[in-house]
Amino acid sequence: MNVLLVYPSFPDTFWSLKHALKFISKKASLPPLGLITVSAMLPRDWQKKIVDLNVSAFLSKDIQWADFVFISAMSIQSKSVNKIITECKKYGATIVAGGPLFTAAYESYPEVDHLVLNEAEITLPQFLRDIEAGHPKRIYMTSEFPPISETPVPDYRLLSMKHYASMNIQFSRGCPFACDFCEITSLYGNKVRIKQTSQIINELDELYALNWRGLVFFVDDNFIGNKRILKSDLLPALKDWMQKRKYPFKFFTEASINLADDDELLQLMTQSGFDSVFIGIETPEENSIEECKKVQNKNRNLLQNIKKIQHAGLQVSAGFIVGFDNDSPSIFQRQIDFIQQSGIVSAMVGLLNAPKNTGLYKRLKAENRLLHESSGNNTDLGINFIPKMNYQDLLDGYRKIIREIYSIKPYYQRIRKFLLNFKPRFNNPVKISFPYIIAFFKSLLIIGFVHKGRSDYWKLLFWCLFRRPNKVAYAVTFAIYGYHYRKIFNLMN
Repeated sequence: MNVLLVYPSFPDTFWSLKHALKFISKKASLPPLGLITVSAMLPRDWQKKIVDLNVSAFLSKDIQWADFVFISAMSIQSKSVNKIITECKKYGATIVAGGPLFTAAYESYPEVDHLVLNEAEITLPQFLRDIEAGHPKRIYMTSEFPPISETPVPDYRLLSMKHYASMNIQFSRGCPFACDFCEITSLYGNKVRIKQTSQIINELDELYALNWRGLVFFVDDNFIGNKRILKSDLLPALKDWMQKRKYPFKFFTEASINLADDDELLQLMTQSGFDSVFIGIETPEENSIEECKKVQNKNRNLLQNIKKIQHAGLQVSAGFIVGFDNDSPSIFQRQIDFIQQSGIVSAMVGLLNAPKNTGLYKRLKAENRLLHESSGNNTDLGINFIPKMNYQDLLDGYRKIIREIYSIKPYYQRIRKFLLNFKPRFNNPVKISFPYIIAFFKSLLIIGFVHKGRSDYWKLLFWCLFRRPNKVAYAVTFAIYGYHYRKIFNLMN
């Protein structure tokens, strides 16, 4: 069999970092980990080719070559998915689809020939057996959550690595928490399932053998869902592996705020090569935290927790949400003040939406407040339910937050605050590669001479040279991120 694995494109959002990636001549932040994992599960004698529409074009000759076109997608990629399906049908291709988008909304895709839903460790072998027997079904689904202790090493060799800013890897699935706006537990459950440490080491060995050096993202929705295994097994092994190879990678991941409660875990992460972490803060409003059942954020000094993580040597980026029923008109300024005080440079603020099958979706449906399905993009000025707050006031307040946190002066103030808070305990050697040297000079030209706010850029650089000279690379990186964020905000208006 010839199999074409197609990954749809993402729209240009705050999350895409598209305009920042141009500085380092990359086309996408991350490769399609789900598809290359599925590729590794297919029979060895099948011919496989991957097309990631975020980095390359979709050609008719590829469709005509394929016996099957596999598509995997998230909700935010739905527009691209529709175009792919139309193009495939033009050439009579047999489409096999899976991933979060199709698992949540398979009824919306009658044109798809075979839907391999939920987690591929269970449903893909069923499909392959039926293909072998000559009578494949249209839909394969399961309510079970498989162990991932035998999931194969992703097929990284299919990728054109030069196009990506980072590689990715997965240690666990599932989350012990149940925030009602989050679809992770409906997709992957509350029980945290983990890979064996040997699997992770094998995957790192593969990346290392393919000469990847640089960023590696642990895509776990909550990396610290099983602290015991992390501290006793994985992180000590990672630390040893990284030390022996002189730290070829920098790791980053997602975690819950209770990371701040564990000094040993923080230390092990930085010693193992972790450099940054994304945390769902959502809101400083305690009633809204209660409303969305984000119990891990309750009764905390969130600012103090963030500062502690930064002091331990981890950059903190974070997600924030407005539009909860308990949000009052004061929430917009409170969010701005919190973000500025925290030193969280990459503060991703979005409007609340209700993805299908979440607790929030079910509640709003029962209250007859749903308007349509979520687009998966919480920064597109859209909301899929009737909010308690006046809708226009909500949009105006959201725009105010984005405008104020990404305007040049407050943004650069936040970079300074972060650099003052950020006190790494472990000196992970910084390897300056040619693309990053080019990025530095591009930033000098574009942000330092052409772009609005150039004087603030130079002030930041000189401040950093005198106050934090070993962190100039961070200052330049965040200045480039800010360039992207302002581009997106301008497109929104």
